[in-house]
Amino acid sequence: MSTTGATADPLAALGTLPGVAESVESVRKAVDRVYGHRIMRRRSNEITSEAALRAARGSAALSGADWALEEVRRRTDFGTDDEARVMGAALRLTAEAGQLLSIWRQSPLRVLARLHLVAAASDDSRVGRPRQDGEAVDEPLVELPLPDAREVSGRLEGLADLIIAGSSAPALVTAAVVHGELLALRPFTSHNGLVARAAERIVLIGSGLDPKAICPAEVGHAEQGRAEYLAALEGYVSGTPEGMAAWIAHCGRAVEFGVRESTAVCEALQRGAA
Repeated sequence: MSTTGATADPLAALGTLPGVAESVESVRKAVDRVYGHRIMRRRSNEITSEAALRAARGSAALSGADWALEEVRRRTDFGTDDEARVMGAALRLTAEAGQLLSIWRQSPLRVLARLHLVAAASDDSRVGRPRQDGEAVDEPLVELPLPDAREVSGRLEGLADLIIAGSSAPALVTAAVVHGELLALRPFTSHNGLVARAAERIVLIGSGLDPKAICPAEVGHAEQGRAEYLAALEGYVSGTPEGMAAWIAHCGRAVEFGVRESTAVCEALQRGAA
């Protein structure tokens, strides 16, 4: 995303794209409905915990570890093979995201570095810093052209400046841009998808749209499928108004799918079945 131009608030400008206001309103109404569910008054902590587990499962599925939810509950060893390591990274990131909310608005690059450290769980010198020229990127899902290290650095700084400056843009728009920009850049040598979705989670929670973290967008991204996810991402990378609006709408649907998931959990708890 370009951070230059006539407007001083490019994120807010995206909110005026055709269809975006409708996506924002649809998401807000969906979130309000689940927050108004009667079970939320008594058992919101349980909904939050369950949403976190399902968020991790959804994010891992998009990074190649598509496990059944009960398998995620059952497993305790997440270091035995590639898929298990991906799932372990997703679980760690979901838990860590809530600890970084207060830092995000002051130092988003520090938060991104921390997310990569948590995901990689390695003392490799490449972990926790943007990649340098010549360093390979392990991100098999995303096959779009890879920006060079100089472009990555400049765009990360631009994104950080936008976050620190603040914006009147709706939370959905900001979250979608953070997610899309990180996937487009793939700034780290590994785990970029997991980090991008964790950063989106931080924005949605920290903005106040989903303060109790009960609307896991990761579930919705996975439920819409990899093909649709990548097609929407291509729209973001194109930079066209239509492409950007399509990506934001995709992210909005992901939140709404997350709302549906947690509503089902609320209903199960209400029936005494969970």
